[in-house]
Amino acid sequence: MTPTPPVNPTEDPIRRHSYDGIQEYDKRLPNWWLYTLYATIVFWVGYWGYYEWIRAGPDGARAVEAELARIETTRLASAVKVDDASLWQMSRNPAFVGAGKATFDTNCVACHLPSLRGKGENPTAIGPDLTDTAWIHGGRPTEVFSLIEKGILAKGMPTWGPVLGTRKITETVAYILSKHREGEPVRLEGAAPAPGTSD
Repeated sequence: MTPTPPVNPTEDPIRRHSYDGIQEYDKRLPNWWLYTLYATIVFWVGYWGYYEWIRAGPDGARAVEAELARIETTRLASAVKVDDASLWQMSRNPAFVGAGKATFDTNCVACHLPSLRGKGENPTAIGPDLTDTAWIHGGRPTEVFSLIEKGILAKGMPTWGPVLGTRKITETVAYILSKHREGEPVRLEGAAPAPGTSD
């Protein structure tokens, strides 16, 4: 048995047990350590309450979906080729549709109205209805893109390509396509196709 050393009144007491002949002082934990422990406990209670009790924060599935949507948005935005398939994909992406709505609201509502219904809602409107399946100059996504980009001045449709650029035009087409279903029947109403498009 290890002999007990004499007690010095200026030092902390030594614990009675020993491990492998090693004895320890019976010291109080330092305040910084205790405050860190208490702060961690408070943080844990707040974190648990936020995510598990009141469920204000996104759960794991929603966080993953949001990150996947962000990755898909970045991938589509960096695509050089504009084709029907990529434009349909953009029309199902909330980031593209939201940006396209902002561009549409800024530049297109004067002719097509905020509802996109144009003459379908108000016969005195300039632009045609963009929500039905009847198209004057072709209803494929690339045809809509080409029409916005090149315009048809004789019909009052300005050339938006130099003003908006490819990115904003693709977003606007995505917003228009978000009101449609891929593969829905497209009906052409007696007009020649837009320049550079085919039926």
